[in-house]
Amino acid sequence: MRSKKSYKLEQLSLSWDTAGLVAGVDEAGRGPLAGPVVAAAVILDQRQPIKGLADSKKLTALRREKLFDEIRAKALCCSIAQASVEEIDRLNILQATLLAMRRAVEGLRLKPNKVLVDGNRLPDIGLPAQAIVGGDALVPAISAASILAKVHRDRWCLELDQLYPQYGFAKHKGYGTAAHLAALQAHGPCAEHRISFRPVAEVM
Repeated sequence: MRSKKSYKLEQLSLSWDTAGLVAGVDEAGRGPLAGPVVAAAVILDQRQPIKGLADSKKLTALRREKLFDEIRAKALCCSIAQASVEEIDRLNILQATLLAMRRAVEGLRLKPNKVLVDGNRLPDIGLPAQAIVGGDALVPAISAASILAKVHRDRWCLELDQLYPQYGFAKHKGYGTAAHLAALQAHGPCAEHRISFRPVAEVM
């Protein structure tokens, strides 16, 4: 039986069978109880390599911020898109995530020949595409997309914290921490909470 690692490497080896521009796609914000889900698409420039690309979750906030600026400066093109809280509640989080990914790809200035997506599901984009489990740690373009999506959403949470300081969005970024759940119990949901998520629905 093949190991999970060997399976990932086999997936990776299939990712470069199409000549031309390759876009990496990833998302941030599927799990939180509030805010949009954000997706990014990136086409890297092989002539301007970026050192230190990795799964955004394994990087410090400071390192992500620095890489965010470098990616925006050196990539051939990149795009950040999102699906709103209303869309998440109406469609469900999976479909909203795929919608955000589709919007990110459609927002690219250059049309890729192939799209590589982190995970095991593909958005409907009308282009050759491949889903890669753990792709954010295996494919530099997906790593770059994960960093853009994560930093963009974290910045959004900092802005939300200014509007609703009672919830602590600057610290937990919308995730269901004990402090966030306690704030929900005390204050009820705000306009940016996902009412389709059980912890939010239970306090309404």
